[in-house]
Amino acid sequence: MRRIRLLAMIMAGSLAVGGGVAAARSSLPATGSGGGSTASAPSYLKDDAGRSLILRGFNTASSAKGAPDGMPKFTEADLEREHADMGTNFVRFLISWRSVEPAPGQYDQAYLDRVEDRVSWYAERGYKVMLDMHQDVYSGAITPEGNAGNGAGNIGNGAPEWATYTDGLPVGKQDRWELLYLEPGVTRAFDNFWNTTGKHPELMEHYANTWRAVAERFAANDAVVAYDLMNEPWGGSMQGSAFESGPLASLYQRTTDAIRQVDQDSWVCVAPQAVGVNQGIPSGLTKIDDPRAGEQRIAYCPHLYPLPLDIGDGYSGVSRTLTDATIAAWRASVEHIAGTVLGGAPIIVGEFGLDTTLPGARDYLDRVYGTARELGAGVSYWSSDPGPWGPYLPDGTRTLLVGTLNKPYPRAVAGTPTDWSSAVDRLQLTLHPDPAVTAPTEIYLPKSGFPGDVKVEGADVVDWNRQSRLLTVRTATGASSATVTVTPAA
Repeated sequence: MRRIRLLAMIMAGSLAVGGGVAAARSSLPATGSGGGSTASAPSYLKDDAGRSLILRGFNTASSAKGAPDGMPKFTEADLEREHADMGTNFVRFLISWRSVEPAPGQYDQAYLDRVEDRVSWYAERGYKVMLDMHQDVYSGAITPEGNAGNGAGNIGNGAPEWATYTDGLPVGKQDRWELLYLEPGVTRAFDNFWNTTGKHPELMEHYANTWRAVAERFAANDAVVAYDLMNEPWGGSMQGSAFESGPLASLYQRTTDAIRQVDQDSWVCVAPQAVGVNQGIPSGLTKIDDPRAGEQRIAYCPHLYPLPLDIGDGYSGVSRTLTDATIAAWRASVEHIAGTVLGGAPIIVGEFGLDTTLPGARDYLDRVYGTARELGAGVSYWSSDPGPWGPYLPDGTRTLLVGTLNKPYPRAVAGTPTDWSSAVDRLQLTLHPDPAVTAPTEIYLPKSGFPGDVKVEGADVVDWNRQSRLLTVRTATGASSATVTVTPAA
């Protein structure tokens, strides 16, 4: 119940944190009923061939947060099982500031070697990778003994010890790890990072240069398509629009500029303040300018955690009604920031998830993936860790997540998707073909619905690989629009 009160106060824009006062929240333009908006058509990340990417995958993984070597407990065999069972093509791979820059200005190339090794697993299977600079409660260096864990066996993670300044303020015990954000020592550590104290202007510069070191390593790696600049930002004593349009936007701009010194092509992903915005409150994030030559490559990567589900309720009854209202409000905010503020940025849902044993879990998954499809958004589910939130239990048993995800979808489209839908044994895709794209459209088809040959209408089959479950098709040259329908052959 304390967390409910916390979030309610944040939503009201009146939360006092560590002696500071939360700022007022932002506003959105008028939208239609049910959360519909006047946003423009979806934008998509593109691959090297110019195809629009539809990304489906997992966060991998929370087990990396407290690991001494910074690596998740996730093997190549685990990836092969995921790929075979669900046909995923995307991963949000967790990295950390503490691991990249263990001492000021010193970048751990051995750690980046380990990251690169894991990236190669994904590259060999045709995945795209988004590297996520992850943090929770700022840093493990300020976590006292005796606190409740966050599901990964640790509390704080992210920043190195040398970049952690609590100024001697305490961090007390909390029953829920999220409430540690309100502890005075945690608040002060964030305030020093954002330099709202005026004491540590060097910390954000170190952070931006850390991203520069990462980008320099992965700029030529075709599998790495995006950099997620900070997981779930928290403003310390500054909250709401004042934080998002101030220190957060400043960090994003500085980091984007640093990345572009060494990498002109990868997408830069920016996320809003987490608390409140994850629950549907409008974001006050402002525009980030991409200094690269050509079109902007800034993507918007919000998270979605409706409060009823986040505190353990199922997707039914009153909880379902409240959750649906949250999704509608969240969608309106996402469309506004991506479409209006960021000028038509692609969207990636960086995190969403729930305990799959809860009532209505399958309906909720379908609802969120359906919303993402309408937004043209990629999705990285939280997370691939074993347990009821993930695709497999610790003993290897599949959760309902596997069957929910294992459906046909277009992975790479030679043009712009305008609509697509799928069932276990049917996929229909409408697109505007791009004559400049010579590579074919690529579609994943699960074995359960397409055990043998397939029937394709509206396109010519280039290849159907039953082992990889990938169908490639080519639409008619010069067509302004095409609809491709795939069903099992009779």
